Amino acid sequence: MLGKLSKRGSGKAADAELIAELLEQTGSDWDLRGHRVSVLAAAAAGTGIAETWLERDPDDADALVFHSWTTLVRALEERRLEDPDAVISRCHRAAELSPDDPSPWVVLLGTARVVRYDHQDVDALWRQATARDPWNREAFLQMLALLSPEEGGSSASVLDFVDAVRSRIPANAPCAAVELTAAVRQYQGLLAQGGMRAMTAGQLFDSGHLAAALHQAAALWPKPGFFQHAAAPADLNVLAYALCAAGRAADAHPVFEALQGMVTPWPWDVDGPALQRFEQHLAKSERGRQGGVGGG
Repeated sequence: MLGKLSKRGSGKAADAELIAELLEQTGSDWDLRGHRVSVLAAAAAGTGIAETWLERDPDDADALVFHSWTTLVRALEERRLEDPDAVISRCHRAAELSPDDPSPWVVLLGTARVVRYDHQDVDALWRQATARDPWNREAFLQMLALLSPEEGGSSASVLDFVDAVRSRIPANAPCAAVELTAAVRQYQGLLAQGGMRAMTAGQLFDSGHLAAALHQAAALWPKPGFFQHAAAPADLNVLAYALCAAGRAADAHPVFEALQGMVTPWPWDVDGPALQRFEQHLAKSERGRQGGVGGG
């Protein structure tokens, strides 16, 4: 997908046309649509492609969403949003034009990470997004980030959210990795603190709901066809990382096999180049599977 974008090389208008085609192809597959728009927006942020598209098609719902998402990407990087009213207006216009699409509401949830809303407003946005797509992966990830201590929330808020949704999420839903994602972020936070907290961080995965979630994920997620959502490789990367962090590198081997070398930057890049860290843990899992040193 990104390869097509880079190979075009014939200007912003051509790239905008390609992105429009890619989003139109998703139809009402909200999972695929959310995945494509998030990946493409991250790649196109700061290039002017979104602006070119919106200038050409100011009343196109996809153009409005894409422009808003690229604006959100930049805002999250800079931790400020210069014109929140404009983003809000574009999202509401997109929602009017395409009322079944959860994407405008997901972007608005994301803006709440920069322009802090009160709890009632956040809950309203959450309900709008999930009413259209109950297991929308991007909505769950935006909410997880919004509630995190790194963005003005708290660990308790994250745990409350995970507790509230855990029992309702189908095992193979696009948002099934929300609990492990939250745990990996907490684990990485402990590593960053250093000292005893870092030394004992792996114990986070040893007890309670999290241990059960990790066990179930290790048993189910690597199975062929279990996951059908577009971002499944990203969630399998999270699982492989979590198993290695928990000292279960040998159990991560089937996950690495399922990935077939598909590496995502996060969570591997927190302490070095992602590919290098991925390969190191892959080698460790292979040694563990064979009964050698480093399986733990």
